[in-house]
Amino acid sequence: MDNNDLAIFIVDVVEKLDTSTIEKAYRGGGSASYPPKMMLALLFYGYAKGIFSSRKIEKATYELIPVLYIANGLHPDYDSINTFRKRFLSELGALFVMLLQIAHGMKIFKLGDIYIDGTKIKANASKHKAMSWKYACELEEQLKSEVETLLKRAETENRKPNKEIDIPAEITHREDRLEKIGEIKIEIELRAKRRYEQEKAEYDAKIAERATKEAERARRRCAR
Repeated sequence: MDNNDLAIFIVDVVEKLDTSTIEKAYRGGGSASYPPKMMLALLFYGYAKGIFSSRKIEKATYELIPVLYIANGLHPDYDSINTFRKRFLSELGALFVMLLQIAHGMKIFKLGDIYIDGTKIKANASKHKAMSWKYACELEEQLKSEVETLLKRAETENRKPNKEIDIPAEITHREDRLEKIGEIKIEIELRAKRRYEQEKAEYDAKIAERATKEAERARRRCAR
């Protein structure tokens, strides 16, 4: 496999993701316990290729070269894969959205069968180096919706023969790619922090406004 392979890219990104919560909670399922990052990469690759069945993912660890690379010689049984997926469903969604955001930030607009070019959003900010705040938020909501749809699917899609991933020339070397993944991950985390602070400020303002109105009503009652 060359450095442009979808499986290699997914493994690179997963290595950078914060999976500490899963790692602390994971005790395995079925006949064995497997590295959480490897399990995540297996599921993400499966979703990107339209493979959602745990039995088919298990089979792929014996038959598909990209999956052999991800599993690194291991063969999780379908029960372990299914248990992991159910146990960490919410975490899977958030981490998969992060993976797609990182890909988009690296100007990778297609992963397997998943298009992440933001065409549903009426904005041209994706053409600029720095995405506008509005565009970034809209893109995140779009990706969340698409990931939610993927997580609910129970059947596989036909594999498409076209190229799985097209990495820009300046990040074809793994060292450069890992550095870029790290930079974009920090940007995404900062945007998430900014969104949290903004939503908290709006919530606090509403609470304060409500308290002021209640105090005014109480004052009026006492004045009667």
